[in-house]
Amino acid sequence: MSLVPSGRTLIVQPLPGIGDMVWHLPHIHAIAGTTIEGRVDILTKPRSQADSLLCADPHVGRVLWVERVAGRHGGVRGLQRLAALLRREKYQRAWFLHASARYVLAARLAGIPERIGYGIGVQSLLLSRSMSLPAALKHKHPIFKADALLEELGVARAEPEPRLVVDAGAAAAVANRFAAWPGPWIALGIGSSEPWKQWGAVRFAELALELHRQQAGSIFIVGGPAERPLADDILARVRTGGGVAVDAVALPLEQTAALLAGCRAYVGNDTGVLNIAAAVQVPAVGLFGASPPLVHSRFIDAVLPLSGTTGMAAITIPRVLDALASLNLNP
Repeated sequence: MSLVPSGRTLIVQPLPGIGDMVWHLPHIHAIAGTTIEGRVDILTKPRSQADSLLCADPHVGRVLWVERVAGRHGGVRGLQRLAALLRREKYQRAWFLHASARYVLAARLAGIPERIGYGIGVQSLLLSRSMSLPAALKHKHPIFKADALLEELGVARAEPEPRLVVDAGAAAAVANRFAAWPGPWIALGIGSSEPWKQWGAVRFAELALELHRQQAGSIFIVGGPAERPLADDILARVRTGGGVAVDAVALPLEQTAALLAGCRAYVGNDTGVLNIAAAVQVPAVGLFGASPPLVHSRFIDAVLPLSGTTGMAAITIPRVLDALASLNLNP
């Protein structure tokens, strides 16, 4: 099935996480290549922070929010409001990187003539282009489903793994703010979306102290606003142990990406920031004690618990240091 270049194009990717959006970057860029303007708009959820994450991406135009949790786009009236939002934008084509029928129905009500999606379940009845990916894909990783859709339509992916464009202004702000800290920079990503993915303050502090003793460079503690108490605990433990670490918590997301791009290595829980580090091509040691290791990027080195053990607490500091030692951290 060949595609002719389209006019205004929307991609609907409603999975809420930052990592979910990073996973889909190769698909977003490939779909942008099927448009006349070479760019797309994106409809997603606010938690993805896609407006900040993709602010420098030349293939992305506007980011529109679907707000089901707040109720604006929930229920029948919410569906009508969403359709009205899409109708005002006058899109020619919409892609649905999700199996939900609700968003396709909103696009149909909005009068978007071309609607392309996975076609799994009821969604297949609402698409303008006949598509029915195997039902077995329904519970597969989102990357596999998006890969299968592009392959079915003959849309080539120029990028084998996610590539994130760093905002130049954010990079300048980071360089200025942290100019006094010598390289190489190493970031410790302390955030976690669920408690069982959290390595913990004690282990992060012990790792920072060991890296300080090895004179490995400047150690940055990275996390979102929700990690403020955890970061304060880690920083206090590092100071008590005679070490030094840089507080880089609650930076704007585009500055976090810029900071990571300036790092020699990253260590962190299985979170969106781990995916950002890999997408800016920084060697990232991922701590996978409670979730399946990610395999979509060659920049992610998954560290697992010792054989016969489970859980984040079973990932030892020597195991993480061994992973870092395999990287060239010299300036």
